[in-house]
Amino acid sequence: MMAAKTNPHQIKESRIKLLDSVKRVVIKIGSGVLTKANGLNVAVINNLTKDICCLIEDGVEVIIVSSGAIAAGLKKIGLSKRPQSISQQQAMAAIGQSTLMIAYEKAFQQHRKQKIAQILITRDDLTHRRRYLNARNTLLTLLSWNIVPIINENDTVVVDEIKFGDNDNLSAMITNLSEAQLLINLTNIDGLFDMDPRENENAVLIDVVEKIDHKVTKYASSIPGFLGTGGMTSKIKAARKVALAGVPTIIANGLRPDIIKLIFSGESEGTLFLPEKVTLCRRKHWIAFTKYPKGEILIDSGAEKAIIDNGKNLLPSGIKDVKGRFSRGDSVVLLNENLNKIAIGMVNYHSSAIKKIMGLNSDMIHSKLGFKDNDEVIHRANLILTDKIEKEMMDVT
Repeated sequence: MMAAKTNPHQIKESRIKLLDSVKRVVIKIGSGVLTKANGLNVAVINNLTKDICCLIEDGVEVIIVSSGAIAAGLKKIGLSKRPQSISQQQAMAAIGQSTLMIAYEKAFQQHRKQKIAQILITRDDLTHRRRYLNARNTLLTLLSWNIVPIINENDTVVVDEIKFGDNDNLSAMITNLSEAQLLINLTNIDGLFDMDPRENENAVLIDVVEKIDHKVTKYASSIPGFLGTGGMTSKIKAARKVALAGVPTIIANGLRPDIIKLIFSGESEGTLFLPEKVTLCRRKHWIAFTKYPKGEILIDSGAEKAIIDNGKNLLPSGIKDVKGRFSRGDSVVLLNENLNKIAIGMVNYHSSAIKKIMGLNSDMIHSKLGFKDNDEVIHRANLILTDKIEKEMMDVT
């Protein structure tokens, strides 16, 4: 469900009411905003940092998720297009990251000498609970010291298996990790349109999206990837993820002067995605969207009914097959007998152990394995059904 152009006064009032409660915000800035033909767009960076410093003066804590390292590296050494090989992309990121951070450092120094910190992470850093909490503690410490964290994926070492996919996905994970109350996704388009505005002058900007459904995702897919690596579909998925944590998202044009100031003034800038009324707790959100599923477990109809209808644990007796190699504490996808994804959960046993005990009663675990950690393979507290997350959102890569 969504609303297109409505009463501007009502929109402003509702936005001001929503934004008044925001004390911590994640601002994701795309490469299409930060870079231009001859390198970094310093004027835009200066404008954004000025607005961010005004937010900080008003008592709002700001975390930046920044793209632009690879794009900055390309311009720095004179290449015209992004290289294909992983090693070359990693080299580009290494070259461009310092340029990007120097630009931020200079810009923030011009405004109340605001201090910044660089954080480079991979998805693997957030998959392990202890490292996830360590990253969270680092972020909160920096914020308590009045320092702006600037986060980017560690492209110099990342491989496909531990990639976030894009910085839209990373920004959603950081929003959950930091317990921010708002995600602002700045790109080089005004927001979500009902069709590609480059090709159709009648394209209408959607002011408010109350719920992200298939109609909304269809609109997003009609606007192809002129928005950087992620594209509009990626931004909608990120908005959906934080909505399930009870957090709104605003997708807006980062090239517009004073865009952050306008947003926090309640102006009808970009598209506002409202949070879900029924949300996931942060731990389940972490299991569903931050941990990378390492395998699949096929369950029988009895186990499916017990889990979906009665909220039960997954016991070994209901397991028919195990696919992939994974360890205790990893996330896996649960499939029913029709191979449909019904849930995602965090396992209590590694894959080889589950293969030995599948189909057995829980009281036989010790005799089969020589040890017994838990009666259940997945506890219901660590299991999320697909009726809480739309089917396409199970693809957390």
